[in-house]
Amino acid sequence: MEENIRQAVATLKRNFAYLWFAALFIIIMGESGGFNLTGIYADNVRVVYFTETIVILLTACCVPATLKFFAWVKKKKIDIDVSTDAALRQYVMWSSVRIVLLAIPVISGIVGYYLMQSTSCILCACIGLTASIFCVPSEKQLKKDLMIDE
Repeated sequence: MEENIRQAVATLKRNFAYLWFAALFIIIMGESGGFNLTGIYADNVRVVYFTETIVILLTACCVPATLKFFAWVKKKKIDIDVSTDAALRQYVMWSSVRIVLLAIPVISGIVGYYLMQSTSCILCACIGLTASIFCVPSEKQLKKDLMIDE
């Protein structure tokens, strides 16, 4: 059982690291000129407005959803399951969904920043990355969430 918990935590930490590595990769590519599209839409006011609105709405929907929705799913889906292994698999799946939901505003915000040089988009990406810190997996938290005795 302890080995399964360690593997689950390792998987969750790997998913968390992928989010940050994806964000850093896009930033490095944007700063080094790898995209070659930096500021291409900066002078188009309609595109900037539309993109900023979409990124802000994505952030406003995804960040609270990842933080609150996970607690609801844990209560309704994971806690009902009687098997610890099944609960562990559900926990890993929903935690991965949580990271993917956070990746949406982060990546769209960073890409929006580089395409439009919009500080609103990069602010939304920073909000998503900050929210991801609250999703850092640990063995202690997993045991607490799944009510596994030491």
